Amino acid sequence: MRGGYDGPVTEQTVLVVDDEAAIAEAVRARLSSEGFRVLVAGEGPQALELAGAEDPDLVVLDLMLPGMDGLEVCRRLQAGRWVPVLMLTARTEEADKVAGFAVGADDYLTKPFSLRELTVRVRAILRRVERIASPPSTGPIDYAGLSVDPSKRKVSVDGAEVQLTPLEFEILLALAREPGVVLTREQLMDRVWGYRDYAGGRVVDSHVARIRRKLGEDGAEPRFVRTVHGVGYAFGDE
Repeated sequence: MRGGYDGPVTEQTVLVVDDEAAIAEAVRARLSSEGFRVLVAGEGPQALELAGAEDPDLVVLDLMLPGMDGLEVCRRLQAGRWVPVLMLTARTEEADKVAGFAVGADDYLTKPFSLRELTVRVRAILRRVERIASPPSTGPIDYAGLSVDPSKRKVSVDGAEVQLTPLEFEILLALAREPGVVLTREQLMDRVWGYRDYAGGRVVDSHVARIRRKLGEDGAEPRFVRTVHGVGYAFGDE
């Protein structure tokens, strides 16, 4: 399908990437009616070209694209300027969703999905982006050699900077702001993603596992983020 855009230019642009013309058109029409400027691409190379030229605020990206798949498109998008990505997938396996997050996706929807739910997810991601763009002017949170700086959005362990994705930073910050408080997976989704998904516990777990690896945590005795079995996660000691 040919790329292009629809609707008046607004301050927020969404790039929709899907080789199924009917789905791409339905998403385009819904988001246009919500006031977004919508770009459409049917394949990976076209999506990368549009993203480079138009600088979208968010990308709605199908996982199962012909040729260059959605994972590779997402990986290449995030190699340049970071852009939030909502992944669409017809696969229900958790491993596919985890793979999407590993290459920089911010959220996912499983096909078939409702256009209302898609709109909710798009707005939730963009609200999170606005928080990232306007960080609070508060000092760093320091604990046992870990420093989390909300205003500079930087993390370091024993003085060495740690590179987290924006989503990983938000998860760590949500925990660090409430030391010793046990947050359920649903509460973390509410604080970070902006909604509760009671089926999304594995997604939270995969993000926490990557955060721990980047912080150099000992899986058996983590210093910073501990698991409260059957409940969720907490920052620091009991």
